[in-house]
Amino acid sequence: MRKTPLELAQAHPGPAHRVTVDGREIAALPGQTVAAVLWSQGITSWRSTRGGGAPRGIFCGIGVCFDCLVTVNDRPNQRACLVPAAPGDAIRTQEGTGHDDLG
Repeated sequence: MRKTPLELAQAHPGPAHRVTVDGREIAALPGQTVAAVLWSQGITSWRSTRGGGAPRGIFCGIGVCFDCLVTVNDRPNQRACLVPAAPGDAIRTQEGTGHDDLG
């Protein structure tokens, strides 16, 4: 039987808290980044490029490439791989720059 990453690491995080992704409530574990929360829910793309609308998600995982940008609590262009998910966070997927006024 396959083990989850938590089982493999023998991790015992605290109780889950809730965040919303595009209005949908999901569980997040303490210490998870926004990217880890999204991945744990099977969400692998959460931004589209400005020009062609190509899907983007996590790429480098260390905050260098800027492919994983999301809007967190109305702040666009947050790197999902670096931002810790906090209880009650409102996470939104982005198109292009994430600024409503910039098309």
